[in-house]
Amino acid sequence: MSTLNPMDARTSMGRPPDVLASDPMSPFGTGLVREIDEQALDLREEIPPTPLFEGIVGSSGAISRVLAQVMKVAPSDATVLITGESGTGKELIARAIHKRSRRSRAPFTRMNCAATPPSLIAAELFGYEKGAFTGANQRHAGRFEVANHGTFFLDEVAEIPSETQVALLRVLQEREFERVGGTQSIPFDVRVIAATNRDLGTAVQSGQFRLDLFYRLNVFPIHVPPLRERPEDILPLARHFIDRCNTKLSKAIRRIDRRTAQRLEAHDWPGNIRELQNLIERAVILSDSDTLVVQNAWLRADSDPIPSLRLSIVNQQREAIAVALAQSRGRVSGPQGAAAKLGMPRTTLESKIKSLRIDKGRYRREASGCPSTL
Repeated sequence: MSTLNPMDARTSMGRPPDVLASDPMSPFGTGLVREIDEQALDLREEIPPTPLFEGIVGSSGAISRVLAQVMKVAPSDATVLITGESGTGKELIARAIHKRSRRSRAPFTRMNCAATPPSLIAAELFGYEKGAFTGANQRHAGRFEVANHGTFFLDEVAEIPSETQVALLRVLQEREFERVGGTQSIPFDVRVIAATNRDLGTAVQSGQFRLDLFYRLNVFPIHVPPLRERPEDILPLARHFIDRCNTKLSKAIRRIDRRTAQRLEAHDWPGNIRELQNLIERAVILSDSDTLVVQNAWLRADSDPIPSLRLSIVNQQREAIAVALAQSRGRVSGPQGAAAKLGMPRTTLESKIKSLRIDKGRYRREASGCPSTL
């Protein structure tokens, strides 16, 4: 992380702040500069520096526990399943594991399953022989072959179609594969790290993900916490992104407006670290001084669609549970209970009923002819 010299700071007019402050015709008069000074956090002094762990910024308890897990599992060859919301930095965790493993000098190969057409995932994973399908004009090495002796990062693993899940499970168990259209078994030596932003347990229950493949991937689980659960890391992360933007955009931001700092720490960050990074870059681009300011409207605009979507999902869940409870006369367990009708474990449904504050007793009372209470 670069250290900025305060004398390098320039305004949009190219003159240092002390010159502008002494200029009575300047909009940056002495009083205004003093006011900005009092309302800004110095990036070098008031925001404590945070050491970088393979590019991971933060010293909160939440992220420290993740890094401790990385240190434990990295020297082994254990398969790792990284879970967490989109934008939390799951790939950074995977790269940190690779760099601290005995495979660090070998390739780190990445494949985003969500960005690959389902019909091509098998060919991308295992490769294909010439003539295996229309357009296969020559032999193509798959990701397992390219990653040999290194680490293979399977991002968004929940998006792999069911027929390919069967082949992937066999490959992970037998440590060999066949190219699409081929008959020769090819052994490989690869450490697999998978990641997903979906709840694989729910995907297993719904039949979208194989239980045996889940167990094969979930040897060493690591959950990356969302940014809202590590608020003490927000300003150090902002500082890190400001430094990067300063270099990238030839800027000299060295302070954060105090109100901006408060807004950043209070925001829910539905897009997590990726949202913070994009917001900081926008603010740096628009900045004409050495103090970063983020408008409150930017945070509202960025976060409005997500709560609306979450509210819609919550309402759908509440309605589905209500219908199931009505049909089961308020019973949760048993073959005719609401949990069986919804295809979920009783404990999961009980937890959802509690979190959604649904009165299941109401449906028993209605079934018995007793009036409901408001």
